[in-house]
Amino acid sequence: MLAAVIFDMDGVLADTHPAHRRVWRQFLAGKGRNVSEEDLDFVEEGHKLQEILIHFFGSLSPAEISSYGEQKQQLFHEAASEVRTAPGVVDLLRELQSAGIPRAVATSASRLRARTLLEHLDLAPYFSFVVTGDDVVQGKPDPSIFSRTAQLLEVSPRRCLVAEDSRAGVHAAKSAGMRCLAIAQGQRAIRLLSEGADYVVPSLAGLSINNLHDLFRRSRAPANFPTASS
Repeated sequence: MLAAVIFDMDGVLADTHPAHRRVWRQFLAGKGRNVSEEDLDFVEEGHKLQEILIHFFGSLSPAEISSYGEQKQQLFHEAASEVRTAPGVVDLLRELQSAGIPRAVATSASRLRARTLLEHLDLAPYFSFVVTGDDVVQGKPDPSIFSRTAQLLEVSPRRCLVAEDSRAGVHAAKSAGMRCLAIAQGQRAIRLLSEGADYVVPSLAGLSINNLHDLFRRSRAPANFPTASS
């Protein structure tokens, strides 16, 4: 039976991807790197900040990683006011809270960005733990961030459901021995299923605890629950 739910932050709890892409484009342009929309897909795949910087710039010194990271984080802080909670999140969190089902966040974002964004969206009180990219050596797709979160929750990984929207996140959740609910539509939904997601929905809107419990009694397949997006 379902014992805990672990949420990714960007793209799952918060609709950050449009602002995130714009900020990365602005930051990279300021460093003389003009990138395509396809290039920017990498920033939505659940990687840590350091990994994204190395992806675009190649080898960087620790001082450069620190400096570039601070510059990028400042740009996102300035854009954070436009970020909104993703559809269905608050209703589902309230229901999970009322039912006494533990909830945690496992995000590749930095501790500062995660805390700032969750507080901005008034989501912080819903979570017992927030595990970030600063708390693990290896980011997603390495499973350590989810394994650490399960340990903090004192719940067996096989009784955890992870809500994710990236390939790296799906791989990390499955490698940690957890069920994974992918949040995606269209071709992206098909890709995440092929990457190992157990179920897929277009959004969290309309999902209930009963739906989530059903996921633990189903074979692996798209979860065709009624949602606001369907």
